[in-house]
Amino acid sequence: MVNINTTNKLIYQKSPYLLQHAHNPIDWYPWGSEAFNKAKEENKPIFLSIGYSTCRWCHNMNRESFQDREVAEILNRYYVPIKVDREERPDIDKVYMIFAEAMTGSAGWPLNLLLTPEKKPFFAGTYFPKRTRGRMTGLIDLLSKVNKLWEKDSKNIIKESEYILHEVENRYNFHTKGDISIEILEKTKEELIDMFDEVNGGFGHRPKFPLPQHTLFLLEYGEQNNDERSLDIAKTTLKNMYKGGIFDHVGFGFYRYSVDEKWLVPHFEKMLYDNALLAITYIKAYEITNESFYKEVVEKIFDFLFRD
Repeated sequence: MVNINTTNKLIYQKSPYLLQHAHNPIDWYPWGSEAFNKAKEENKPIFLSIGYSTCRWCHNMNRESFQDREVAEILNRYYVPIKVDREERPDIDKVYMIFAEAMTGSAGWPLNLLLTPEKKPFFAGTYFPKRTRGRMTGLIDLLSKVNKLWEKDSKNIIKESEYILHEVENRYNFHTKGDISIEILEKTKEELIDMFDEVNGGFGHRPKFPLPQHTLFLLEYGEQNNDERSLDIAKTTLKNMYKGGIFDHVGFGFYRYSVDEKWLVPHFEKMLYDNALLAITYIKAYEITNESFYKEVVEKIFDFLFRD
């Protein structure tokens, strides 16, 4: 329950998502110089939390952890907590999403990261329960452990963050100008093959997102280079997603992600941008294969989009 007697700096923001956290006992800062200067002056790591107003797991984490005074005490004492609305600042979200995917293999929202005072990430994750549950690390345990490590050897953590930054920059060729070389395309293909789930299709482990940009890349690459392996991965992924519970077989359209690796248990939320990209991907598969299956899926996606 929100405590209206507690107010933080988010109360002055216009974002609906940030205002949802304006009465947390956490001393949230909006993204800006005030927070960064505080982190540098006090040599504290930054706890960056990114989400949006209609995100189910963002609401869950808010209710379980961000409204909790025990969590607030740790964050307020040992960290500089910053809240960002991804719909207001997609630029910030995009940058840190890249880091999260590179560091963990998958990412989503809420996106929670630990940064050095120079805004360089050294840890990333999504939803955390308040306390550890089974294999899921609890937020209190995580924050307490990182605080001890920071106080013991912050210089080494900063060094690790520099290494992470260097590796991500090289992997994604942030400094590359001009045309994309065939070597970069081949490297991307090999990385996607390594991520591919041979049993269930898709990329990575649970929670499993559709990631249509990965599948579309493999379709394009396979078509242009006569690469059957790339095409097979893409087709397997598209067929298994449709057959699973991540596709709404009653109302049509794809849900945001599957809780399990087999595409069976969906997160019951549908996003316009996901379905738009998936429609493009299934269209491309139909153009390449001329199989009516892909056309039928596209028609169902559009039925959902135009109706809802």
